[in-house]
Amino acid sequence: MPPILHRSLGETRRLALLALPILGAQFTQAGMGVADVMMTGRLGATDLAAVSVGSSLWMPLMLFMTGTLMGLTPVVGQLLGSGRMRAIRERTHQGVWLALGLGVLVALALWILPAPLFRLMDVPGAAADLGVDYLRALGLGMPGMGLFLALRAFSDGLGHTRPALWIGLVGLGLNVPANYLLIYGGPGLEALWPGPLPAPLAGLPALGATGCGLATALAFWGMGLAMLLYTRRCRVYDTIALWTRLTPPRPALLGELLYVGVPIGVAIFVEVTLFTLIALLVANLGEVTVAAHQVALNLTSFVFMLPLSLGMALTVRVSHALGTEQPGTARFVAWNGVLVSLLAAACNALVLTMWAAPVIGLYTHDPQVQQLAVSLITLAILFQISDALQLSMAGALRGYKDTRVLMGITLLAYWGVGLVGGHRLATRGLGSLLPPLGVHGYWLGLICGLTVAALLLGVRLQRLSHRWQDARG
Repeated sequence: MPPILHRSLGETRRLALLALPILGAQFTQAGMGVADVMMTGRLGATDLAAVSVGSSLWMPLMLFMTGTLMGLTPVVGQLLGSGRMRAIRERTHQGVWLALGLGVLVALALWILPAPLFRLMDVPGAAADLGVDYLRALGLGMPGMGLFLALRAFSDGLGHTRPALWIGLVGLGLNVPANYLLIYGGPGLEALWPGPLPAPLAGLPALGATGCGLATALAFWGMGLAMLLYTRRCRVYDTIALWTRLTPPRPALLGELLYVGVPIGVAIFVEVTLFTLIALLVANLGEVTVAAHQVALNLTSFVFMLPLSLGMALTVRVSHALGTEQPGTARFVAWNGVLVSLLAAACNALVLTMWAAPVIGLYTHDPQVQQLAVSLITLAILFQISDALQLSMAGALRGYKDTRVLMGITLLAYWGVGLVGGHRLATRGLGSLLPPLGVHGYWLGLICGLTVAALLLGVRLQRLSHRWQDARG
């Protein structure tokens, strides 16, 4: 076996061992969302609408918080490579303070913003009122989720990605029974209980969408406290001595984390809002189009998790190599990860090609919706390559802590090309060359935006990796 191939296979194995638990954690978080939708959907359209509209508001805010706290991962990774254990402890404590502060700010935003925003969006009165209550209840859990995210970023930076999966399963295990108790209350339990309900359970009110928000908040706090306990008790963290003495907030160290993390948060927020805005723009194209768009988007979001997980694992591997003063190794790790992501994209494209039509049949029996959704999935197959490239390159650049340029490229590619270009293709076409394409125009805009992002990120990664290697001779 050629040495370069042997080296590549070894690195790919290490990358996969990091990425697979991250992938599992992504699925557990998606499972919580599915459980919320399914369990509130049984109550009726109003509660389901409240949870769905509410999710479109809290998810972008939480993902901004997630991205900001992800800045801790490359910081910890580089410090680990250089053996600076005390500095890891200090930075992690600052990450915890930052996480709790962001959690409180997001909770306040979810208390104040929903009512005026729902009026602006013309959300029907009953759904809007329930949505406000749902978001205020859910917001109580945001500091707990912040705690989990900070400690997850710390653990990921050390190369221990499995705790995110185990704690994600804890959250899912808390969310489902809490949902049942709080959404349906005592009346809902009567159908399951073998005899008369105990008095405390029989008196539980059915809170509907509000109960769903409270259940999610409880799951968030359960995840945060479980991660706190895990990092305190598990012996793999003994060399860090994370909880021997708590470092108070230090503005300089908080500023360092914000410098790296905020651009990541903004980039993720831009990506999420791109899809949210497209969903709103598609809303006036008719029920069939809206349904097909949502089905196709939901299906592609699952295969998206694989390259996303590889990109997050690549951040860890690149930061470790840089911390050990091996920029040549970091460059090899980065581009090997890009190649692995391309292979994953090919697998995703094959899965979508073979299974898209039968899976869409599970979503809807309407032949018009099915036909349109299949045509959109065909476009999604085309952007698997560019999506995998830009996700892996973004992950590698985060390992270099090069996040501000990443943010600028994301803004340009997603909104400047993807959204603006897609809206032009959808509503006006290309003059006499191409008629308006409707929903297909938005998806073509996504392809163009992701391709531009991949090209620009590739140029940036090539230049930056060469610069690091040349600087360290």
